[in-house]
Amino acid sequence: MKHLLLLIGFFLFSTMTPMAQQSTGAQLAGAWHGVLEAPGSKVTIIFRLGSSESGQLTATMDVPMQGVKGMPIPVVALKQDSLYLSIPAGGIAYVGKIAGPENIVGHWKQAGMAFPLDLGKGEPTEARRPQTPTKPYPYEEQEVTVENKGAGITLAGTLSLPNGQGKHPAVILFTGSGTQDRDMGLMGHKPFLVLADHLTRQGFAVLRLDDRGAGKSGGNSTLATTQDFVTDAQAAYTFLKQHQRINPKKVGLLGISEGALIASSVAAANKDVAFVVLMAGNAVPGVDLLVSQNEAILKPQLPERELQKYLNLRRAQFEVAASDADVYEAAQRIRTLEQEAKASLTDQDKQLQLMLSPQAENAVVAQITTPWMRYFLAYDPAPALRQLRMPVLALNGSKDLQVPAAPNLAATEKALKAAGNKRYTIKVLPGLNHIFQTADTGQVHEYATIEETIAPVALETISEWMKGVVK
Repeated sequence: MKHLLLLIGFFLFSTMTPMAQQSTGAQLAGAWHGVLEAPGSKVTIIFRLGSSESGQLTATMDVPMQGVKGMPIPVVALKQDSLYLSIPAGGIAYVGKIAGPENIVGHWKQAGMAFPLDLGKGEPTEARRPQTPTKPYPYEEQEVTVENKGAGITLAGTLSLPNGQGKHPAVILFTGSGTQDRDMGLMGHKPFLVLADHLTRQGFAVLRLDDRGAGKSGGNSTLATTQDFVTDAQAAYTFLKQHQRINPKKVGLLGISEGALIASSVAAANKDVAFVVLMAGNAVPGVDLLVSQNEAILKPQLPERELQKYLNLRRAQFEVAASDADVYEAAQRIRTLEQEAKASLTDQDKQLQLMLSPQAENAVVAQITTPWMRYFLAYDPAPALRQLRMPVLALNGSKDLQVPAAPNLAATEKALKAAGNKRYTIKVLPGLNHIFQTADTGQVHEYATIEETIAPVALETISEWMKGVVK
């Protein structure tokens, strides 16, 4: 699920000469990493320092949690014993004092707030991911391509096939929001590789694809909406049904988060879909979902009075973004709402004054007026769910803060009952978060720190249910 993450950048300058930079820069060359702790999040930042042919200090930045890798930093400077870095956009700054050969002590400033960010020399310790399978696998893998002729793009992916002759039951996996590869790579985890491996060992053929614009797939996701991804998914379904090793009467769909919306949309248009698995799929309109997501994530961090002011502002802005207003008008109205909210803050609203900075205002306007976000906010999943009469398994973790279990599973069940569907199963899996890890709080920053990729209870619940409906 997309988050309203603030932009990353730096504003700084240098007064050092290139010769001084070259001398100290040789000592700084290499990777430096640290953990930025902000309200509700812990983000690992990696700077890689080097030098150009002319001896100028250079740097790039990785933010694994946000999928940022090798981002060039245009301005890199040393002033006496301090390191300055700058990407001239975003209103964000980092300044660090060199405290030793392997330590830099500094601060990250963003949206009017400052957070400590100390750096250590070298790469961060590689996180353990014990569930990630290693080759050789006890099954066959095929590299495949899928043509979405309507969109004029080719999607690339992997089809894993159980050993043995005959036509196999099969499932297609659809990723959550954001441009992701076939493994749904996320913070060092590969959930779809783990899931595909488990299901193939259980006798299912599994197709997973790089999203358009990711991995080896063509296309550009920048202007795409959920409906565009549905056309990609439809092409995948048509492809798999025609594969010579697949039983065309036993092809099901599985999606997580936004992927669940995609799965239900394709199933609603194809009555012969054998089954549907909805993992953390929202069943309420997008505006309601993002308000509840903001509430769940921010509730431990804001006093109730400030939280309600914040939620009221965001709901009003989300409703504008979901309207038919053209993008310029929507952006102006969203900005006006932000400015009016800031003007009405009292001295008691200290945390909101920090959160509603000019930089944050620009980020919010930019993020909720994208084509993807406007479509998502306006989308109501219920009509598609009301057309599903095949077996449906809907799962949520009890600690899911991005798609809270109670309202969304209740809305899913209501829609399936309205469809006259008597073959559905609704389950809350205790202690699991949005990506089905065993979690402490369910906050997004935990995803990277948990060694488990998918809880065994989730894997087993899915595979046992699927085996039951295709036998």
